[in-house]
Amino acid sequence: MTNIRFLDKIAAHLLQKDTEQFNNTTIVLPNKRAKVFLLEALKKQIQTNIRAPRIISIEDFIQDIAGIRSIDAIALLFEFYEVYLSITDKKQQQSFELFANWAKTLLQDFNEIDRYLLDPKYVLSYLKDIEDIKKWGIEVENKTQLLENYIDFWKLLPKYYAALYTHLLAKKSGYQGLIYREAVANLDSFSKEKNNNFYLFAGFNALNASEEKIIQQLLAVDKAEILWDADQTFLNDPYHDAGLFLRRFKSSWKQYKTNPFDWIVDEFSQTKNIQVIGTPKTIGQAKITGSIIEKIIAENPTANLDKVAVVLGEENVLIPLLYALPASVGALNITMGYSGKNNPAQILIAKLFKMHTNALSRNAKNYVFYYKDVLDILTHPLVEPYAGTSKLVKIINENNYTFITHQKVIDLSSDPSELFLLLFKKWEKGSVAVLESVSELLLTIKNNLSNDSEEEKITKSFVYAIFKVINKLINYYSSHPDIDKIDTLHAIYKQVIDLAEVSFKGEPLNGLQIMGVLESRVLDFDTVIVTSMNEGKFPAGKSQNSFIPYDVKRELGLPTFKEKDAIYTYHFYHLLQRAKNVYLLYNTESDGLDAGERSRFITQLEVEKQDKHTLTQEIYNAEVPDTAYTPMVVEKSPLVMKRLAEIAKVGFSPSALTSYIRNPIQFYFQKIVRIREVEEVEENIALNTLGTIIHETLKALYDPFVGKFISETNIVDAFKLIDAEVLKQFKIVYKEGEIKKGRNLLAFEVAKRNVSNFLKVELESIKAGDAIKIIALETTFERELIHPSLPFPVLIKGNVDRIEERSVNGTPAVVRIIDYKTGKVEKSSVTLKTWNGLIDDIKYDKIIQVLAYAFMYEQHAGEKDIEVGIISFKNLKSGFLPFNFKDGKLDNYKIDKAIMDQFLEQLVLLLSEILDENMPFEEKI
Repeated sequence: MTNIRFLDKIAAHLLQKDTEQFNNTTIVLPNKRAKVFLLEALKKQIQTNIRAPRIISIEDFIQDIAGIRSIDAIALLFEFYEVYLSITDKKQQQSFELFANWAKTLLQDFNEIDRYLLDPKYVLSYLKDIEDIKKWGIEVENKTQLLENYIDFWKLLPKYYAALYTHLLAKKSGYQGLIYREAVANLDSFSKEKNNNFYLFAGFNALNASEEKIIQQLLAVDKAEILWDADQTFLNDPYHDAGLFLRRFKSSWKQYKTNPFDWIVDEFSQTKNIQVIGTPKTIGQAKITGSIIEKIIAENPTANLDKVAVVLGEENVLIPLLYALPASVGALNITMGYSGKNNPAQILIAKLFKMHTNALSRNAKNYVFYYKDVLDILTHPLVEPYAGTSKLVKIINENNYTFITHQKVIDLSSDPSELFLLLFKKWEKGSVAVLESVSELLLTIKNNLSNDSEEEKITKSFVYAIFKVINKLINYYSSHPDIDKIDTLHAIYKQVIDLAEVSFKGEPLNGLQIMGVLESRVLDFDTVIVTSMNEGKFPAGKSQNSFIPYDVKRELGLPTFKEKDAIYTYHFYHLLQRAKNVYLLYNTESDGLDAGERSRFITQLEVEKQDKHTLTQEIYNAEVPDTAYTPMVVEKSPLVMKRLAEIAKVGFSPSALTSYIRNPIQFYFQKIVRIREVEEVEENIALNTLGTIIHETLKALYDPFVGKFISETNIVDAFKLIDAEVLKQFKIVYKEGEIKKGRNLLAFEVAKRNVSNFLKVELESIKAGDAIKIIALETTFERELIHPSLPFPVLIKGNVDRIEERSVNGTPAVVRIIDYKTGKVEKSSVTLKTWNGLIDDIKYDKIIQVLAYAFMYEQHAGEKDIEVGIISFKNLKSGFLPFNFKDGKLDNYKIDKAIMDQFLEQLVLLLSEILDENMPFEEKI
């Protein structure tokens, strides 16, 4: 019976029964998903119309016996909290957020105790005794109140269990373990019912104590049969974990003392092509999965992809995988749970909580938002396309709004949409109002989405999952008005969102199947692709999320990581059992969150390789080019030349020239294509902004003296204006930015100190006998350069910070052209020893800049000598740093004809290169 799918075998087995038997048989499967596939298998094997048999999951079957409905994890947590408050002394009671930290783990332990039919009082008292033994060494007088409270907590565990059990039973609801325990209690009456009901259990592997007892009792009274999917390779190997449970059942169940252990197959050892592929990171695995599927389609365009399964060992592969799948895939069926934490709708709500709780805590009266919180919301992919927020984002960035009031946000949005108003609706009327607002917001987002693409359908699933959580919280808060703080609500939301999984729905019989490991139970596929085959991911690792120690679990018969590994092993090998082509993908990176060594399952396949298996191994890495980076080259097209001619007419600035020397591509983007940097909020004052403030303050302080000589009194009076003028310039340049706190306050003080220090130096010069006359401040000068080597006249144009006439101790006045620098500049930066290489190295940028100023102003200087240089605010002790052409040991600070001719020769060479249509812009790296 090789190569027959397990569900096909079940269908054939059912159809061998007579009509009455068939109609009375209920098929019990490990999960609900397999039901559709079993019905399809039946449909293929029948020729006439028949009534479909009843097919249910083991969970539903146990609920039928117990007569109790299942409660979801979030509601259970709330119910337990109610019980906890009723039992715990008021002084010892914890807030919900603290309670939830340990309650989730304790509930898991309650669940295990019940599923394995242990005496809860014995187990929980055992835990208390262990804790008592741990504290024996502590003297009575050294026991603190904290320690006493800790021991009291363990004493209360049996009471918590009993009270929760009674509380849930009264409501006819329960967690899985409670339902199992009650089902076993009802088992005698259920199995003795006078009816013809018959139960067929199929596809099981690991069973808990409750399931074993129920199935064995029904087998004993001939009301059931069980069909295993057992492969002899694992069953006959006493050490193989894939057969661990089936070997136990075969040897210990009474059924098999007198009856054969049927349905043993030999599928795993048959011909298989197994490819082990390593690649870096999650994205790499998603891309390779997409390329494998693309290859399958290319080799057989009519291939039926419903026989191909992609099994994700880790859920975070899902989203990149959806983007990596080829368009030719068409139909797609996703059957897996996806954590609420990674849900994009959840991320939006988490950001919303952050924005509003921060605003309330910052200033509840004015409701002040932090700009990053606002931008996080406005630029979220579920908001940005639908809320019309781009204009507001631009305003916030351009005006440096660091902190912004609620009213200002509303005022700045000229025509706010419904979605926008819901996002920024004040959270002032209590938790229920907040939750109702969030619920309405999620509905609005859902209505914005269409069903035009798989992506939007999946996004709707994400939104709906969070919508359900929010509505459960509304129900809870409506009945518990005493818990009404927004901070508490935020903490509760963070706790319960961990329990919220997204369930995807699709057409299970059509298209590519994407699933988690547990969803693959009972199903068989021809081609299987498994991702995240790394230790700690597949299998999941030895995490002990329990209050019950490992040795106690072993003693009591509770499952440990050994049994959990065996379950994972069975699922993995069952995936491979009937598959013909298997692809096992793992992350080759040894560090990082999604990394680790490759799975032991891969090593096991190598060591225990079957004769008919072809096992190959490959490592895929991103293609690395021969050169790490190829410099960008842009040819000078007619349009580029046209733009250069425009710039030549309007004016080349010294900074544009030095920009070209620094990197021609930078010049191309800034001056030819005119691409500006993205406008962003400048939360902390940038150096260039600080420089602008200092420049503008000095201009304002010196403006009254343009065309005049400066006196000591003028400088003394200017000192008094520094604070007000710096503040005024801050507000002009930095707009709505916060300047009274943190680093910006320090920057404000730095600006004042720089201006003050500059005035001190100026005052000392005047006292020493210097006569200073201000000629121009922050003034634009220009001069046309005409030369035979240039294709057309070029205007050199720039803004000069300061021009003055200065006489030192009665010497003839010299024109000084000064450029302010807020950074540190040394004398060597304005000293030149040779003209060769001036236009090739960016280290000469300051020299080119000041000499260009000299060229522009030369005609205005008349007969007076010219000096050009820099005043560095971080090197004020050096004063004015003049350009110096050092010829051997001789210094030449004056800009004479020889200096200017040499400079112009270099400037013409630079401009000729820029304007040469045959010389492309080539990136410097």
